[in-house]
Amino acid sequence: MTTTPAPFRARLWTRLAADVGLWAAIGIVMALLGPFGSSERSLFERVVYWQLCMVGGGAIGIAIDTPVRRLLPGFWPRLLASSALMTPPVTMLVALANNILAGMRLTPRHIAEPWFQVFVVCFAAMCLRQLVWAEAPAGAMAAPEEPPADPLAAFRQRLSAKRREATLIAVEAEDHYLRVHTDAGDELITARFGDAVTELAGAKGFQTHRSWWIAADAIEDVKWLRGRGEATLKCGLKAPISRGNAAALKAAGWF
Repeated sequence: MTTTPAPFRARLWTRLAADVGLWAAIGIVMALLGPFGSSERSLFERVVYWQLCMVGGGAIGIAIDTPVRRLLPGFWPRLLASSALMTPPVTMLVALANNILAGMRLTPRHIAEPWFQVFVVCFAAMCLRQLVWAEAPAGAMAAPEEPPADPLAAFRQRLSAKRREATLIAVEAEDHYLRVHTDAGDELITARFGDAVTELAGAKGFQTHRSWWIAADAIEDVKWLRGRGEATLKCGLKAPISRGNAAALKAAGWF
């Protein structure tokens, strides 16, 4: 025995509630306008009458439109077919409403008399419903998403073209220079270590020492012994870890 997934049931009930709200809103508008001679009744009678006709007629329309939608997916063929097929039962519903609220006799002539007005209202209401629930065309392409910004973009501009697109492994301070370790080799650049750390703030990595920054993906192992630590990188490099910079690595679960 198969069961309907909960998310699907939730969407179904949400759509049903929206449909009922749509038909009820149309009924309120019709009651205020009082078309087809209904203006002769009191406002209360008009509200009851049009709610009965529109919500009840809407239920009939939904029941008919569901299989029609699978057979005729085109907007206009589906609209015409659904409106035409729902007109006879909705016309009968209108006749019953007139009989209950106004004592109209249920003769064939009285029942069939408003069929054209019923068709017009059904057509307009179903057209509005199809527009409300219209889906994007199958061939429509979603707007391309902006690619995520590269957090290393600013720092990469410091490197030569050969290593600008390489995978960054570590940055090591050497006097007034920085040795940049990448999977395409090392490169010595002129820059302050503090500026480099600022530019790398958005990247996934750690400043492990006052002269070292390492990429998180490059770490293979971390050891802590006698107040100092050492990170072994996948390329074989070993970066020192000072006590003051150990907290971030510890929070990441390395030791």
